[in-house]
Amino acid sequence: MRRHVIIAAAVGVAAVAGIGLLVVASQQGLLGGKAEQLLAQAIRAAQQTQWPEAQAALEELIATFPDSSAAVDALLKLGEVYAAQQQFVEARAMYRRLLEHFPDSSLVSRAQEHLGRVNVALLFSPIVTDLDAVHEVRPGDTLGKIASSSGTTVEFVKRANGLKSDVIRPQQKLKVPKGRFQILVDKSQRQLLLTQNNQFIKSYAIATGRDNSTPEGTFKVITKVPDPTWYSQGAVVPPDSPENILGSRWLGLDKKGYGIHGSADPAPISQQQTAGCVRMNNGDVEEIFAIVPIGTEVTIVN
Repeated sequence: MRRHVIIAAAVGVAAVAGIGLLVVASQQGLLGGKAEQLLAQAIRAAQQTQWPEAQAALEELIATFPDSSAAVDALLKLGEVYAAQQQFVEARAMYRRLLEHFPDSSLVSRAQEHLGRVNVALLFSPIVTDLDAVHEVRPGDTLGKIASSSGTTVEFVKRANGLKSDVIRPQQKLKVPKGRFQILVDKSQRQLLLTQNNQFIKSYAIATGRDNSTPEGTFKVITKVPDPTWYSQGAVVPPDSPENILGSRWLGLDKKGYGIHGSADPAPISQQQTAGCVRMNNGDVEEIFAIVPIGTEVTIVN
């Protein structure tokens, strides 16, 4: 009888010890519990716009469990939390980290989409990053001259520096791009990719020509026209006409008759529906128009 009591006591002690180990393991994330708890905590806090609390939980998760499946979700969520607080440099770092360390994740496309929005927000903000330089205005400088030498547009320089007019003064410091912008059109993926010094900035949905009629090769932007008039088979279609298929912007290429333009149709851009040009949503083409200058290289691949 005494032997049975001792065995039962020993089993009880072992069970308690085992439960204790399970609790500790769960708290430390060894069973996946702690990481998931932190992620759930962060999501709840973010839903209530409690950004500091959400940020703290996500940063702890990523630091403690950097290779866990929960870390992938945490990187995306932390990028969103940073962006919501307009901490765009930090948000960009999270999205880049996700793309670099988890290239096979199902969240890659969402991370690229978020990264594109953050990159453009940074471009049009006064924040100077590794992709920017600071130009000190010299006597005789104009916004046009500065934009041209920096490989961008007057609109870009004004928006990035919060300028309300074209007036600038000597010794004034202006943020400008450090490198040239390029455009890659991928017909098979139906995407236009904007890069700066070969670094990803943003991708955009596009439509290309019916029957694969959009030409392939390397071209240059030679004209830029806001609110373009459409000349079609002898007809002149004004910018404000619903029949004008060019939308709000036209970037003409050095291949006659071809260009990148907006759309009069507010519906989502679809596959091959143009006569050979590259069509974008108006909001997207206006964004591109503000960034890239005449002379920008445009490469079109199948």
